[in-house]
Amino acid sequence: MSVPEVIVHRDASLLAQAVAARLVTRLVDAIAARGTASVVLTGGGIGTRVLAEVAATPARDAIDWRHLDIWWGDERFVPTGDPERNETGARSALLDHVDVDPARVHPMPGPDGPDGDDPEAAAARYASWLAAATTPEDHGPVPSFDVLMLGIGPEGHVASLFPGMPALYDERPVVAVRGSPKPPPTRLSLTLPSIQAAREVWIICSGADKAKAIAMALSDSGPVQVPAAGARGRQRTLFLIDSAAAAKVTAQIGRPGAH
Repeated sequence: MSVPEVIVHRDASLLAQAVAARLVTRLVDAIAARGTASVVLTGGGIGTRVLAEVAATPARDAIDWRHLDIWWGDERFVPTGDPERNETGARSALLDHVDVDPARVHPMPGPDGPDGDDPEAAAARYASWLAAATTPEDHGPVPSFDVLMLGIGPEGHVASLFPGMPALYDERPVVAVRGSPKPPPTRLSLTLPSIQAAREVWIICSGADKAKAIAMALSDSGPVQVPAAGARGRQRTLFLIDSAAAAKVTAQIGRPGAH
C-alpha cells in the first residue's frame, strides 16, 4: 500500500474547489489512457460539496461521462430518494447535471430494492455487481477503482466502518452494518480490502473537529481502532484537508503542503 501524502488547503471552500479540479484531471487522464474510468463517491458535507464544484466548473465537459463507472463507498439502508442517502446528494449535486450512462451508475440497494428489507442480501448483490465489473487485470473481487473518495468521522471512521465493529475484520467486498453508532443504524459499506483495491484513495475532510482523527489516521494506530488508518490506495493515498483539520498533523507525517 502507498504511503499517505497530506495536502492542506486554506479553508473548506478552497479545498472543495481544489479536489474538484484534481478529480476532473484524474478522470480525464484515466479515460484517455484506458478508454474507461471508475470512481467511488462519498457523502457528507465536504464530499457533496466537491461534487457540486465539479458540476460548477466548465472543465467538467472534458470528462467523457459515458465512459465512467460510478460506485459508492457506503450507503444508508433507506429507500431510493431519501435525503439521508449519499446517492440522493450525489445526484442532486452532480449526476443529474452531466451525461452519465445510467447503466454505469451503481447505487447501493436500499430496502425498496430487489432484496427488500434484507441488508445482508443487498450487500451480497452489490458485491456481485462489483465482481461483474472486474477485468483480469484487477486480480480480485472488485475493480481497481481509479479514485476512491472517503470522508472521515471525528472518531476515525471511513465509509460505514466504525472503530471496533465486526465489519473491520470482514474479508467480503461489501458488508451490511447494523447498529451503527451514527444514525441511521443500518448501512451497507465497502470493506477495507475493497478500499485498498483502489489505485488512489483520497480522504477528504475539513474542520477542527476532524483534526484528532486525521492525526490518528496518519499515526501507527491500527485500523480496528482507527479505520481510516487502513484506508490506503495501491498507488497513492492522499489526505486532502483544510488548515483546521491539519492542526494536529506533524511535519514528520506525509508530505504536507500549504496552498
